[in-house]
Amino acid sequence: MPETGEAAASAPDSARNRKKVSRAMLRTVGEYRLIEEGDRILVAVSGGKDSYALLHLLWAARRKAPVRFDLIACHLDQCQPGHDPAPLRDWLDRLGVPFEIVCEDTFSTAVSAAERDQEATYCRLCSRLRRGILYTTAERLGCGKIALGHHRDDGLETLLLNLFFAGRLQAMPARYTTNDGKLEVIRPLIECGEKELVALAAAEQYPVLPGRLCGSQGDSKRAAVRRLLDSLEREIPNVRQVMLGALKNVRPSHLLDVEVAEAWTAQAGNYLPRR
Repeated sequence: MPETGEAAASAPDSARNRKKVSRAMLRTVGEYRLIEEGDRILVAVSGGKDSYALLHLLWAARRKAPVRFDLIACHLDQCQPGHDPAPLRDWLDRLGVPFEIVCEDTFSTAVSAAERDQEATYCRLCSRLRRGILYTTAERLGCGKIALGHHRDDGLETLLLNLFFAGRLQAMPARYTTNDGKLEVIRPLIECGEKELVALAAAEQYPVLPGRLCGSQGDSKRAAVRRLLDSLEREIPNVRQVMLGALKNVRPSHLLDVEVAEAWTAQAGNYLPRR
């Protein structure tokens, strides 16, 4: 039966949105050389919309990619009460991507730590535990890279959190090497907007898994900077994209970090002047 009304009108919009997100991701992959010939990449799939989109788009990109690379999806079951990864497992089976579900009770550890320290948040400890397990799993599976689903808005919120609460200029790089030098972590979606990813997730009907830890401790600093960005966007509609551009248009000579200024002065002759 042919589509009618809103469904018919939304189908072309959904296709355009998917192409938009995919193009943005592939530009980032190319610009930062995130994927290279022969890479074996562990894609962290939390069960949230962003990691679904990351895996889905990377898996589709393999068909036309100029380099050969392999993907392995990894979901960490943190043993949260009521957590059921079955919908994710079914989706991975249908997609056809190799995957592994790792069970580690980080939930109890994070909750216990927060109970001992009322000022602590789940997020920092939980993130550190997850990251360690992903590193170990990637090495065991012979993967040299780990792909995470952080997007543009995550990066901008991190920038403001560091600026306002830590007193440093730091966001999220598209790629970095772990401290031991064994793995590279890549963020192919780091220049993709969250609104577009929300629309993509709705159109593709990703079976998003609920989580009890994230956002369960009430208001947070990250929520505060998100509200600030929303407020700014009402006055400056493209403010998030402008801020992303600023992260790619740094003038080290016009900051107050002495080490950065000295390093820039020593290397400035190797770069063409910006206009």
